[in-house]
Amino acid sequence: MRIEIRGDKLKITDSIKNQIEEKLGKLDQYFNQPEEIKAYVVVRVKNNEQIIEVTIPTPKFTLRAETAHEDLYAAINLSVDKLERQIRKNKTKLKKKFKDALRYEMMEEMEEKDPEEELLISKRKTIDLKPMDEEEAILQMELLGHDFFIFKNVDTDNISIVYKRKDGKYGIIDTN
Repeated sequence: MRIEIRGDKLKITDSIKNQIEEKLGKLDQYFNQPEEIKAYVVVRVKNNEQIIEVTIPTPKFTLRAETAHEDLYAAINLSVDKLERQIRKNKTKLKKKFKDALRYEMMEEMEEKDPEEELLISKRKTIDLKPMDEEEAILQMELLGHDFFIFKNVDTDNISIVYKRKDGKYGIIDTN
């Protein structure tokens, strides 16, 4: 994992840098290709507290931990613990979602073409809409590698579409 460390009103010494790199380096075991993952670390001081913010954007989800403590090294350890819990939680979610994604892809492959379709339509799909929240829909979309995902919004009970915007954020289109 590549680590970018920045101090805000604090000089990052070699010992602080080494401690952060050593502790965050333990997270490499959770990633398939840790050399492609980049961690952003901001260390700052506010009153008597040492605050460490760690953000690790991954292709499937973003990990983030912010910890304040009187001892900077304790704050580093607490942040790494938080990140580890988030990784385990997301890995479990991804494994569950992966099974659903495989089922969806198998359904796509089993579709048959109707010979009476117009020439402009090259493929027609029928999907079952599973009720889910927006976060779950984004996760499904990322797992499938699509730019959009249609789902039944559990909060509004409407059909919704989540899509990836050009700025990297997500958009939602709701129907009535």
